[in-house]
Amino acid sequence: MQQHKKITIAIDGFSSCGKSTLAKALAFELGYVFVDTGAMYRAVTLFCFRNGWVNKESVNQQAIIDHLNQIDIHFERNKDTSKLEIFLNNEVVEREIRTLEISSLVSKVASIKEVRQKLVIEQQKMGEKGGVVMDGRDIGSVVFPNAELKLFVTASPEVRTDRRFKELLVTEPGITREEIKQNLEERDHLDSTREESPLIQTEDAVVLDNSDINQQEQLELALELVRERMNG
Repeated sequence: MQQHKKITIAIDGFSSCGKSTLAKALAFELGYVFVDTGAMYRAVTLFCFRNGWVNKESVNQQAIIDHLNQIDIHFERNKDTSKLEIFLNNEVVEREIRTLEISSLVSKVASIKEVRQKLVIEQQKMGEKGGVVMDGRDIGSVVFPNAELKLFVTASPEVRTDRRFKELLVTEPGITREEIKQNLEERDHLDSTREESPLIQTEDAVVLDNSDINQQEQLELALELVRERMNG
């Protein structure tokens, strides 16, 4: 695609609706930087879980806030696979942050104001020069409210559950669809009702429902919207 100008693309939506898949594909097609903000919140959650500050029963918010300065998160491209990997204090934690256990805790940690403030600053630094595709839950509303293109990606609960089940079955063969369905419902509620930067569909976001289309069709729809913004 011929580029007229580098724009900022903000992609928001609920868990397991295909945000990261679309964001990665767009970044590849455009030669842009891809930033998985969900992975950043998962990495913070992993750090807190390892230190005993968050579990299914409780969250020690003060301990988490007091130790935020001990958390360093960055992305590096794997030389063998060419994929971006997330590092937590210089440790690759791609596999560790994708478990259902961390998934069940991440919304609790992500709701803490100081955690969001820390990561939003980091995310804004990553995208300050444009040419970035960033996905998450508050990208169009908080991180990049002036993004040239905002997408709100969605899919039916059944489709999202099935996608997550297939993804986790590889690493957690004992997992059930019911566990995943419950986890998604809990995360949806927490993400959309939290006081700090809740998940919302901004008025200027384009809704992209991918329940009944494949990844290539979704990408083509998004690329057409990118062309419109570049030529605008």
